Amino acid sequence: MTRMRAVDAVVLILEKEGATETFGLPGAAINPLYSAMKAHGGIRHTLARHVEGASHMADGYTRSAPGNIGVCLGTSGPAGTDMITGLYAAAADSQPILCITGQAPVAVLDKEDFQAVDIASIAAPVTKMAKAVLEAGQVPGVFQTAFQLMRSARPGPVLIDLPIDVQQTEIEFDIDAYEPLTPAKPAATSGQAEKILDLIAEAEHPIIIAGGGVINADAADRVVEFAELTSIPVSPTLMGWGAIPDDHPLAAGMVGIQTHVRYGNATFLESDLVIGIGNRWANRHTGDLDVYRKGRKFVHIDIEPTQIGRVFAPDFGVASDAGAALDALLAAVRSRAGGLPDFTGWAGECTARKSTEHRKTNFTEVPIKPQRVYQEMNQAFGRDVTYVSTIGLSQIAGAQMLHVYRPRHWINAGQAGPLGWTGPAALGVAKGKPGETVVGLSGDYDFQFMLEELAVGAQHRIPYVHVVVNNSYLGLIRQSQRGFEMDYEVSLAFENINAAGSASSGYGVDHVAVAQGLGCKALRVEDPELIGEGLRVAKELMDEHQVPVVVEVILERVTNISMGAALDQINEFETLAQTPADAPTALSPMGELAAAK
Repeated sequence: MTRMRAVDAVVLILEKEGATETFGLPGAAINPLYSAMKAHGGIRHTLARHVEGASHMADGYTRSAPGNIGVCLGTSGPAGTDMITGLYAAAADSQPILCITGQAPVAVLDKEDFQAVDIASIAAPVTKMAKAVLEAGQVPGVFQTAFQLMRSARPGPVLIDLPIDVQQTEIEFDIDAYEPLTPAKPAATSGQAEKILDLIAEAEHPIIIAGGGVINADAADRVVEFAELTSIPVSPTLMGWGAIPDDHPLAAGMVGIQTHVRYGNATFLESDLVIGIGNRWANRHTGDLDVYRKGRKFVHIDIEPTQIGRVFAPDFGVASDAGAALDALLAAVRSRAGGLPDFTGWAGECTARKSTEHRKTNFTEVPIKPQRVYQEMNQAFGRDVTYVSTIGLSQIAGAQMLHVYRPRHWINAGQAGPLGWTGPAALGVAKGKPGETVVGLSGDYDFQFMLEELAVGAQHRIPYVHVVVNNSYLGLIRQSQRGFEMDYEVSLAFENINAAGSASSGYGVDHVAVAQGLGCKALRVEDPELIGEGLRVAKELMDEHQVPVVVEVILERVTNISMGAALDQINEFETLAQTPADAPTALSPMGELAAAK
């Protein structure tokens, strides 16, 4: 045993647990932990500009590769409260991140000391564990439990609060005797797998819904293998996108009332058995439940038993890790006497549907229609790109029109959808995928929420491309206000006095100037025929300078994106629905590509 400060033990534990990528801001109450990190030398740290940004960076890093756990660090008081949105986003999407906060000394915790707040109680609803450690001797055990919980069953975040005196108290600790605890994960039995196959044998038009649990379990290859063995089409959820390549013959397309493709909904409505693996039946996926459930049976496989029956009762439910369930299903299929019905005809119908039911993207108008942007992104970035996005019409349209071919290549804050998540999360993803092309996708409002974090990418040389589709509107909120017959407090447009004469001056914020001021490269595109060239230049600038590169695309002010209340009631829009009085009447057809170089 060796005598050391509790924080020195913490750093050794982080290293042994494989959580060596940290994001945060030092401060008085967390400085002891930073001193331990500096002395150790093996824990990497990225200095954020905002603690919420640091929590989203940790989240993005976690999502970038199997087994990753991003760590967010902050001092006492507001640093912890700033982390709450990040913890919520991670918890909502089953992502394990570890947040560590400093705290005032134990003796003053109930005395309203400076920046002393009960952060453990505040964080409890959005974590698997939130604990203030008041005895230094408990530090190793608390961290050991935290890592086990983060990895067990439905993964999720943990917050550990360390008073400054606890951090500096010496304890006896031997890292060689420390062993990570084994995560607990339920596994489907062979009998349960056989029951599922019995239901498949009774079906004519089965479909697999592959959720985020498939990605978390690193089981995408097994979904594809099971589909190929059975000829059952696969539809990924928004969180499961990439579980099967979009161009695979058995990829049936995403289903939903917002993030979906037309052929995906059409195929689902023809199905009679739905096998959900690692999904939540989220409302943006199902829409009206009467339409979604009518005429079909449901199997639900989820690692968290309380998820089964939460939205509706399935015909058969199994509490299991997605990978373990697929292992059991694969074994059952291979050993099943008499096999299963031949679903190749049904699969062929689904494949044929993919060639006919698409939305128009090849618009040539100026101002640019957003659909054209996604067409150009598909062509410019190819199969290996990783997209990062969070919420808004930009994300919804992206999910309808982009293509994803590999797991963890669409990274999205699916349930919480916090504005501002995209930029810092993309930085975390880029840290987890060095040398790969990472592309953030934001509307102007999402981009403005945390754009100060671009300076983090400039300082630490974290390269990625950030596509900002700018209509100077809270577009999704404007579209939802149609039901109230109003367009109220959702316009971001104003005449920017510093951009007089520029084609985008009436759009308000000069995102190019702001990004450049933060140490990044940026360019603006106003002509649809120059979008592809702009994306190509952005990649070149990213590779050359190793910093974030912003591509701002000036859009028409109002475009309604296809969505509805039920899978059979999607409103399709193609053209400009209305022109607000404050919208600029004309834009220059040329962009500012040359200025970026």
